[in-house]
Amino acid sequence: MIDVVVVVLLVLVLVALVVVGVLLARRSRKAPAEPAAGTDPFGSADVDAVRGDPRTLGPGAIAEIRGESFAVRGTLRLSEDGWSWAEHLVENPAGKRFWLSVEEDPDLELVLFSTLTDVAVTPGKTIDLDGRTYRHQESGTAAYTAEGTTGLDAQGTVHYQDYAAGDDARLSLESYGDGGKWEVSRGEVLSRYEVRIYPAGN
Repeated sequence: MIDVVVVVLLVLVLVALVVVGVLLARRSRKAPAEPAAGTDPFGSADVDAVRGDPRTLGPGAIAEIRGESFAVRGTLRLSEDGWSWAEHLVENPAGKRFWLSVEEDPDLELVLFSTLTDVAVTPGKTIDLDGRTYRHQESGTAAYTAEGTTGLDAQGTVHYQDYAAGDDARLSLESYGDGGKWEVSRGEVLSRYEVRIYPAGN
């Protein structure tokens, strides 16, 4: 009699375990997938789908930056040792021009540069400008091709020196052609969410 009771109890326990397992399996199938902690549910691909892809910019496109519309007047496509990036000459409704740099190294970085016409600097390990110290990041010589209106030849080379101050400030020195005076531009790193792209023809 005791053996029968033990067998019945064992069978009931096994049945209960099977039922619990089935219920848990159904629940896991029905539960929506949740993003891992710390991840953005709207990754870069989705952001590009919603806000437009900066990599597609070219002459005739519109870039909305922090709520202000800029027309892309011209584009420089640059390359050096297998790396490539773009710089776009953009103009706001008041006629003021800036350069929007679009580069992946490896993450996408957008920087809005304004040319400083009354500043002369000399390349070095650091450059002090307007109370900030910019530290040298990289330098080199890149080949470029120009599209639209840029004020440059259709193709050529540019020597550059890039500097950074913190995570958000940039300083760029560029000399086109055979070298000469450095053109100085100060840049501000933009959040991907501060830029919306309207391609040419849209």
